[in-house]
Formats: sequence, structure tokens, C-alpha cells
Amino acid sequence: MGIVTNQMAEAGDLLRRASTSAQAGIFAGENPSNYNPGDPIRLWVIQIVIILVFTQVLSLALSRMRQPRVIAEVITGVLLGPSVMGRIPNFTQRIFPSQSIPLLNLTANIGLVLFLFLVGVEVDFGVARRNVKSSMIISAVGLFIPLGLGAALGIPLYHVFTDGSGDLGHFLLFVAVAVGITAFPVLCRILTELQLLETTVGVVVLAAGVGNDVIGWILLALAVALVNSGHGVTVVWVLLAAVGIVLFLTMPVRWVLRWYARRLGCLSTGQPTRYIMTIIIILVFISAFYTDAIGIHAIFGGFLAGIIIPKDNGFAIAVVEKLEDLVSILFVPLYFATSGLNTNLGLLDNGITWGYAVLICAVGFFSKFIGCAATARLCGFTYRESGAIGALMSCKGLVELIVLNIGLQAGVLNQRLFSMFVLQALVLTFSTTPLTILFYPAHKRKVSGAALDQEGEPEVLGGDASRPISLEQTYKDKFLVVLDSVEQLPSIMTFMQLLQGSSITPSPMSTSDTSDMSATIPKEGAPVGIPPNVSDVSNPPTQSGHSSVTALRLIELTDRTSAVLKSQHADKLFGSDHILNIFRTFGRLYGMTVSCALSVAEHEEFPSRVASHASQAAVQLVIISWSSCSVDGDGGGGLSTSTSSLSDGLFPQLQRHPMIPHTHYIRKVFAESPADVALFIDQNTPPPYDGQGGQHLFLPFFGGPDDRLALSFTAQLCMNPSITATVIRIHKSVTHDLSAVRTVQSISIDETKKSRPSFTSVHHHSYFQDTSYNLRDTQALAASEEADNAMWAQYTSPPTATDSAFARMTFKDEDSSQPLHAILAGVTDTIERTRLTHSRLLVIAGRSRNMKYDKKRDALHLELLGLCKERRTSLSTDVQKTLGDMAAAFVAANSNVSLLVMQACSGR
Repeated sequence: MGIVTNQMAEAGDLLRRASTSAQAGIFAGENPSNYNPGDPIRLWVIQIVIILVFTQVLSLALSRMRQPRVIAEVITGVLLGPSVMGRIPNFTQRIFPSQSIPLLNLTANIGLVLFLFLVGVEVDFGVARRNVKSSMIISAVGLFIPLGLGAALGIPLYHVFTDGSGDLGHFLLFVAVAVGITAFPVLCRILTELQLLETTVGVVVLAAGVGNDVIGWILLALAVALVNSGHGVTVVWVLLAAVGIVLFLTMPVRWVLRWYARRLGCLSTGQPTRYIMTIIIILVFISAFYTDAIGIHAIFGGFLAGIIIPKDNGFAIAVVEKLEDLVSILFVPLYFATSGLNTNLGLLDNGITWGYAVLICAVGFFSKFIGCAATARLCGFTYRESGAIGALMSCKGLVELIVLNIGLQAGVLNQRLFSMFVLQALVLTFSTTPLTILFYPAHKRKVSGAALDQEGEPEVLGGDASRPISLEQTYKDKFLVVLDSVEQLPSIMTFMQLLQGSSITPSPMSTSDTSDMSATIPKEGAPVGIPPNVSDVSNPPTQSGHSSVTALRLIELTDRTSAVLKSQHADKLFGSDHILNIFRTFGRLYGMTVSCALSVAEHEEFPSRVASHASQAAVQLVIISWSSCSVDGDGGGGLSTSTSSLSDGLFPQLQRHPMIPHTHYIRKVFAESPADVALFIDQNTPPPYDGQGGQHLFLPFFGGPDDRLALSFTAQLCMNPSITATVIRIHKSVTHDLSAVRTVQSISIDETKKSRPSFTSVHHHSYFQDTSYNLRDTQALAASEEADNAMWAQYTSPPTATDSAFARMTFKDEDSSQPLHAILAGVTDTIERTRLTHSRLLVIAGRSRNMKYDKKRDALHLELLGLCKERRTSLSTDVQKTLGDMAAAFVAANSNVSLLVMQACSGR
């Protein structure tokens, strides 16, 4: 009878012996931690909570060291076992009494079946076709040499640490499998976390890991069959039954499942229905029952069921997403906790034991490392690549622990040997990541192939990717749009609509214009010239087709299996990703040339991915969105579509929730981007711009590289006949402008804020340095102010035509002792005018962070602090540093407007 079947029988026997009398409660004086066979849920919940809390705390700590979650799960089991917590008097008897272990083991093994099903889904034999020759050779050498050395190691282990009553052949086979197998699931996560999947090393290791893992499972099944069978004839029947279930599942059942899923439309949509999920779950447990009943562990049935799941159009990923959280959060930690209860490091109590423990670690590592690294070197890989391949293939993880637990349950291993091999699994898994980084740092890596967009074309849009973008170019027709959630699509589409009619083919400026600009603008300044074709455009086209947009889809890489699968199959997700499909359709409707790119990375890596794609595509403007749907109470930059967040607008949410991770992500994009950046903050209060009511832009101009960029981009947008603009340049005066202070009181402010305390909450974080400009002394600052004056003069007196862009722009020059108050007052007047014309208002502001030696900026910062006190609103330092003082003033005043915060690329 199988192992799981025996556990079910034991659990049923406990329940049959349970008392059927009325259950007492805590009010009757009963201790809920006492084990009650008739009501085991109480102690079970206590056990689960303790296991999950330990695992989560250790996982958070070890993730800082870039260690996989399995390390935390194994250490949790060791801590809760007799090695540590078991030494506390009555801890094991009270929390993990022997009577409760059968039910705990049954729950853990049910979860293990589901986990091996997910592992089977994760195995993709298609990866073996890439670098097939090198992968097959490395896989074979990396398996057979450790198997041989493991069997040799098993001989002294058998004679020293066993009583000799067990079969030597069975023992050697288990030890050889434990030494030779590679933990494919953990290997996938390490490759994904280290961003090695797109490198040659990652492709080869992944393919070699598939072969190594499959052969290892076959050998383990053989070992279990040999142990559970009484004599040779039984072994033959077990093996024949195992071959039969493999053929039955991989051919007729696989074909029928694919046919039925296609008939239901699941493969075309990539989403399994509840009915097909029911069939899959039944298939998993029937397969597990069969393999357990014939004398092989139930996990092999779950693994086989996972292999036959169709992988078309992201169907397998969607199946995994429906199961993975429950399995990874609850069942897997529970399984390793039960394993830890059998791990007693206190049994390693003498020199001989520790000597053999070190020998087990050495044989387990060097048999894999030397064999795989030497083979890779003979296949033409460099020394660094060979070292990385050897280090990765030596990873053990949870697969070896499953092997060890099966050996312990079968009676092949005793507790001392089990603890020694668990220690080896921990040491080798822990060392995999640092050794890989040591041998194969990021700057030494080679990408296995160029990333392709959904049509199969290179994602580079043109030009030399290494060439820096020209600092003298003002007209923009190459954009990078960053999309990491479907909630950002309305905001991005709204912004991209503004470019219609403004994205026409630029023509070179005249020689006189160029000479005039070069005579008045310093090289380190931002571009200040009039955008080409602005002054002489009489009838801009309604659809240009000349704008090229790269839509970068970012998917967060987590420790979920589905995220790992997405990372492995990122090149296949272009056609099925709904966000990219929607944006591509939008671009075609509006005559834009859209190229798509998809990247799966950790959230901390998002800014570097944005910078990398911006450089490759040679874009001129990176567009990121911060819509009201991006605000969530968790403070983590999560997504929420709650009614409150939409009805209140974005600014109140910004005031209530600092969203530190999201602000740091945006600030890092500002700091690392090789192109200009535009942050669109959409309030989503009015209906989307439809081209009938028009759009009005409001730009406060204080000067500096960012403000000059904002002014030139405003002029480009005004090439659209439906867009008008108001540009106000404020000069700080010594006269106290009381009218501006009185007028600003009319801005629409949530009246409930007035009752809040007058303070500005400050959050100090040093994750990212603030953005700075090349204005290190007063001379550079004076040159920048000269560029401001030259640009303002050119824009306020251009050669105009009746239908030119400048005819739709209103320029104002004002003096005020309180510039922010004056700007807010100007916005109030503009809001009233746009209501009469049914126009949508967008405020464009330069970010202008950290303008060194600029007393005007210091004054704005002090005025912003005063404004927060006046409005009795809280404004975190992170939001202020992300948006800049000007844009932060609109947040502090809770103005009912959308914002476009612009920053010139670094060095301007």
C-alpha cells in the first residue's frame, strides 16, 4: 500500500476513535491547544499560523540576500523541530504532539501532490531544443558523474551510520539520486531572479536542468518501486504499471484534454473555465492515487498530470495562477515543516558525523560543479560561463528534500543520515546565488538572442542604440510608453491623443535660425529653439502616422510559479498580452507606428529596464503614468479601482498615502532615463478628451532645463488645432502680492481638509539621490538664465500666421512675491474659462529638482511649506521630491486638474 494511503488510513482511524460527545469550548475551561481527535482543527490552525509566520519572517530576511524562498521554508522546519524549538520543555508535546502528525502529514502530502503538478506544468521540453548539443552533454555528465560518486559515497555511509538491516542496493540508489539530482524549480527561480534567462548560460542551464530533472524523477520512481516491492516479480509489475500510466497520460489523455480545451475556447483565450479546471484537478488526484496504489509515491502522478497540460497562448500560466498561492503559501511550508520535525541537527554530535557531513557537501558540490563546468568549457564556453553553469547545476533545493523525505518514510534513511543530507541541501542551495554572481557578473553576460517585438521585428526602432540622444533636438516624434497595469491605459491613451495633429514630419531649421540659437544658448542648456514647422503650419494633418511609439509592458517578477513561467516565455506573450493588444489597436486607429516590448523583472528592476529600452529604441520622450487607479491604501504603489479612490481624485490620495515604493520607482526613472521623461498624473475627474470640447494647457515658467523642455513640448502640442495654451512667467518681486493670496482661496479644495492639523509630514529616505543638473556655480546658473530669456523672447515674438501653433498660445509676464500663490490663482481663472468652453485642463510643469545655487528654487520650496500649512494638508517629502515644488503645490492645494511633470534628460 502507498505512503499517502497509509496516512489516510491512520487519520481515519484517529477520527473513528474520536469521541462523539458535545464539544466543549474555552468558556467550559478547555485549552484550545489540547489535541482533540474529534475536533483537530483548533490545534491544526495553531500549527499552521506558527509555520506561516516563521516562514514569512525568514523569507523576508533571506530575500535581502537574494536567496530563494525554499531556504526559509527548510530553516523553518529545522527551527520548529527537535534541533531548536524542540529543546524548549513541552513545546513539541503541546504544539506538535505525535497524535496530530498523521493529519499534518496527510495535509502536507496533498499539498505536495499539487506542488509537483505545478512543477510538471513548469517543465517545458521545448527549451531543450535550444543549444541542444551542449545542453544534452552537460546534462548527461552532470548527472552520471554525481550518481557514480554518490553511490561510492553511500558504501561507507551504509556501514558507519546504519545497522545493516536494510538492502544495500536500495540505500546506494537513494544516496546516488540525492547527490545527482538538480532542483529544477529552484533553478528556474534563481535564473529568473538573476536575469539570466535571456543569456546563453541561462538557456543552456535551463535545458540541461529539464533533462537532469526528468531522469532524476525516473530514477527516484525506480528506487521507490524497488523499496516497496517484496521480490523481483513485483518490481516488474510495478514498472510495467508505471510505464502504462506514463503512456496513457502523455498520449490519449493529453490529446483529449487539448481537444476539449480547444473546443471550449480555453486555448484561444488562454483562460481555463471552471469546468476545465475541475477536470484538471480530478485528473491530478486520480493520477496521484494510481501511482500511490501501485507502490510509487503519489507525487509522481501529480508531476505526470502537470506535464500534459497544454501551454498554448498562456493557458498553462493561467492554470498555475489559479492554484499557486494556496500551494506556495500554505501547503509547501507545511510540508517542509513536517520534514523539519524529522531533522535533528543535534544528532551531528561527534567528529566522525561532522566529517561525513562535510564530505557529503563536498561530493554533492564538486561532482556537479567540476563535471558540468569542465564539460561546458570543452563545449566552447568561457571560464566565467563554465563556472556559472557548474554553480547553477549544483543547486539542490526542494527536489532533494523530497527525495530525502521519501527515503526516510520508506525506512532507507535514518534520522541521522536524513539530517546530514538536509544540511547538505541547505548549504548547496544557499551557495548557488553568490557563486553564480561571482563567476558571472552582469557586465560579463552574453544575451542568447535579440529580443523581438510581437511582429518578430527587432525592438530597436532605428539608429545606433549606443548613440546618445541629441541634446539640441526639440521636436519629438519617438516615444516610449511604459505600461505595467491595465488601469494605466485610459490615462496613457488620453495623453497620446494630445499628440494627434502635432506629430508631423519635422524639417530642418534655416541656417539663420541655427546660428541665432547657437549664439545665445550655452551647450549645457536645454534646447530652446522653436519646434520645426510650428510657425508656418497652417493646416496640420488630423492623422500624421509619423509618430513612432514603443509600448514597454512591464510584468512584475515575484516568487510565484506563474511569474517564472511568464519570464521563461516572455517572447511568446506579445500576441496574447491584452494590454499590448489594446494599445497596439489604439495606435493603429490614430495613425501611430507602434512597436511592442515586454519585460518580466522585479519591481526594483523596472527603472533600469525602462532606461535600457529607451536607449535601445533611441526614443526622445519616456512617458509614465500615475493615474488615480494606481493609488492604494497599502502604500506600495499597488493597483486599486475602488470607488473611493476614483471619486476623490488623485490628489487627496497622494496626501493621505505616501506610496513610497511607487514614488521611488518614478524618481529612479527620472534619474536613470537617457531621454526626457514625462510623468502624466491623470485626475480622471472629467470625461476623457474627445476632440470636441478641446484641450487647454497651462504652463508656469520659472526657467531651467525642465521648464524649457516643458515650454517647447507645449508649443509642439499646440500644433493640434484643438489645443490652446496659457504660459505664465512669474518674476519674484519684493512687493507682497495680496491679490494673489486672496485669489488663490477660490481654488477648489476639499473642505474637510481645512479641519485637519496644520503640518507637513516628512519622510526621510536615502534610497535614491535627488535629480541634479550641471549648474555647479553661479556662472553656469547665469548661462541657464540667459537661455531662459532667449527662449522666452523667441517664443513670445515668433513669425506668426493665422492658424499657427503660437496663435493658440497666450504668454503672460507677471511679478509676484508669492509665485506659487500667483500660479494657483492663474489656474483658478483658467478653470473658469475652460468650463465655459467645455475644455479639459492640463497643467504642464517642469520638475526642476535640486537646482543648485538657485535662490528662486529655495524660495519656492519655502513657499510650498507655507502653502501646506495654509491649506492644512500633509505632503510627504517623497511626493514633493518626485513631482518638484511647482507640481507639488497643485497637490497641496488639491486643485482639480491633471498634471504633466517633465524632466530633461540627465546632464542638461
